[in-house]
Amino acid sequence: MLVEKLIKEHCLSKEEYIELLDNYTADTMEKLRVEADRLKRQYYGDKVFTRGLIEFTNYCKNNCYYCGIRLDNKNASRYRLTEEEILLSCKTGYDLGFRTFVLQGGEDPYFTDDRMVEIIKEIKSLYPDCALTLSIGERSHDTYKRFKEAGADRYLLRHETANEEHYNKLHPENLSLKSRMECLYDLKSLGFQVGAGFMVGSPYQTNETLAEDLVFLKELDPDMVGIGPFLPSHDTIFADCEKGSVEKTLLLLSIIRIILPKALIPATTALGTADPKGREKGLLAGANVVMPNLSPVTVRKKYSLYDDKICTGEEAAECQGCLTRRVASVGFQLVSERGDVYRD
Repeated sequence: MLVEKLIKEHCLSKEEYIELLDNYTADTMEKLRVEADRLKRQYYGDKVFTRGLIEFTNYCKNNCYYCGIRLDNKNASRYRLTEEEILLSCKTGYDLGFRTFVLQGGEDPYFTDDRMVEIIKEIKSLYPDCALTLSIGERSHDTYKRFKEAGADRYLLRHETANEEHYNKLHPENLSLKSRMECLYDLKSLGFQVGAGFMVGSPYQTNETLAEDLVFLKELDPDMVGIGPFLPSHDTIFADCEKGSVEKTLLLLSIIRIILPKALIPATTALGTADPKGREKGLLAGANVVMPNLSPVTVRKKYSLYDDKICTGEEAAECQGCLTRRVASVGFQLVSERGDVYRD
């Protein structure tokens, strides 16, 4: 009954999401997967979009309890890419057919607003046909405005959880869910294509908090949603916590595709790390984006948010070739397009 209602109305109440998550079966998952796949094909056909990920700094001023590059992790081998190294990564990606670059890093005070504006302008001047995505955490409205005016197109900022109590168990006191939400709405108001998301199976997460995530995502109506299973890092207080469920991640991918039919949803590296066929399963469950790594191989292992991350030793071309084959193996095609969100 709830499955049919979700498929028909693209929305459930918090209580109904809890009931669905408490009682789902293999049959439930398959019905939702089939509908998610249908909706994805309705708007995007069999296309899977690539995002060239450039992890340009693993310095971070924050101490999020789950993160391997948190400030207090003295075992992290820190690095920053120079502007020249960032631009070389873009060139490598462009020559391979990438038309979206994602600059992702910790909240590194070295990369001031002025430095970021300079980098954004340089990338956009060299590659005007490409989309540029930033994923560098919480900044002020005015800073986001400067980034947008410099040419940034998209911004990824996972909300992590829509439940304040849960948020406070994952983050130190100086970080707040209220601030996180304000940033997301600031980004929307400035015209960014905005991405939110959360980890599946993070410590203290319940079906109730997951239901709140789904209600929030419907309300925010982001252009992109990134979810993946929680994977512990050995250098955090959650080192011994259980990994998030791949099965539940796939279920939630399908639900998110149904409640946000036009969203751009990645089959994440975390999903591929948790399951050798995780990205393929993600694509079949409703995802339509993959994010190969363009960072120099010399630094990839150092951007360690969680343990055992895949593809840290591959050159970009190897990574791209592997993904092309993987995507084709489940009936989709990797395309060289910007891959903007579908608009009516």
